[in-house]
Amino acid sequence: MRELKETAEIKSLTELLKMNLAVPSYQRPYKWTKKNIADLLEDISTAIDQDRDGSGFKYRIGTIILHWNSTSKVYDIVDGQQRIISLLLIRRYLSNSKEASQFIQVNLSNKQTQANLAANYTFIQDWFRLRWGIAGRILQAFSDLLEVVVITVKETPEAFQLFDSQNSRGKELDPHDLLKAYHLREMKGHLFEMQRAVTKWEAIAPSDIKELFGKYLFPIIKWADRDRSIPFTAQEIDTFKGIQDTSEYAYAARARKSMPSFQITEPFIAGDDFFSMVDYYLALLMYLRSCIVEDTTRFSELNAILKNGEWLRSVGFKYAKTLFECALLCYYDRFRNLDEQAVKKLFTWAFMLRVDMENLGFDSVNCYAFGDKSKGAYTNIYPIFSIINHARIHTDISNLTINVIREPDKAKNAKWDELYNQLKKINQV
Repeated sequence: MRELKETAEIKSLTELLKMNLAVPSYQRPYKWTKKNIADLLEDISTAIDQDRDGSGFKYRIGTIILHWNSTSKVYDIVDGQQRIISLLLIRRYLSNSKEASQFIQVNLSNKQTQANLAANYTFIQDWFRLRWGIAGRILQAFSDLLEVVVITVKETPEAFQLFDSQNSRGKELDPHDLLKAYHLREMKGHLFEMQRAVTKWEAIAPSDIKELFGKYLFPIIKWADRDRSIPFTAQEIDTFKGIQDTSEYAYAARARKSMPSFQITEPFIAGDDFFSMVDYYLALLMYLRSCIVEDTTRFSELNAILKNGEWLRSVGFKYAKTLFECALLCYYDRFRNLDEQAVKKLFTWAFMLRVDMENLGFDSVNCYAFGDKSKGAYTNIYPIFSIINHARIHTDISNLTINVIREPDKAKNAKWDELYNQLKKINQV
């Protein structure tokens, strides 16, 4: 057999899976979960819907790197084994045969691989049973619609060098960039709206969008659900994928009627409404900040604290300030008013955390925000975001009893005694 040179080809999934593929021993176990499979199947379904016009549209599922093993006469998978094995599972179900299981030298003794293969195949079966008529279309898509870029190299070092360059080139896409791409795809066929959305999006500083999701919207959703917030990464973007406009779910019909009126903890319609939502909450956050600063009659005492130059250098103070802004945003989002008493209650609740802690980090903010009662160091144990989310009227918040007096009557760290005294003054204690 003649030696293979490095090649790059576009192949359909059917062509790829007919190759004599192998998972080499150096590869990690098969780790994809049911969520990964669900995302893959939904992406394929969306691609099929986009191809209804018969325009020759192709949906590319990434790049695969193979190494031609001249000794064993197989193509070793260097990059892409998780996707390939998952696609094989889908194909095996669709074809109802073992023809797609062409791997050799697969380490099926690994318990994690065994467990994930079994769990994912069961999930695939259940997924198709709930979706009448789509199996044949997806099987056909393997040949007509779905494709990959297949890079084949002949030397192992060359393969790994290519793998490294593919996976380290540039910066990984931020989750908000992935959301942008997802929602633009949901707008296919509405070119004017797509262009308008892109223009508005590009006019916003990426850091502002990243901050909106990572510091405000995502934590608020988690805390309102009495759950611990985690870093907002690509693994969490499902939270903001919204509902497809064509969905027949009852809650989707309710969401359609409410657009473009948004609630952070409520679903929205995917596509154009996502971009409107981002604009809305960026503007709302700016508005609330300006209200606190400019309303010197009602909020002068709050501003005296927020503008203290010495405190602003403290990481813990910044955490408390962001926690207050999150609570204020959540409150205004629900009630659309700035009741003086309610704002001061939320402010006191947030900054008492700073007073309560010797050192304040995000772990403490997390516990405090969703009302973790296992932590006894806090003067107030309230799941504020859950309370706001379930409150019927705004006075449910303004009438909350927020404890201010500590025992002993001083800040945990003497550095924050002045802050403690000002909080007592705000609450007329």
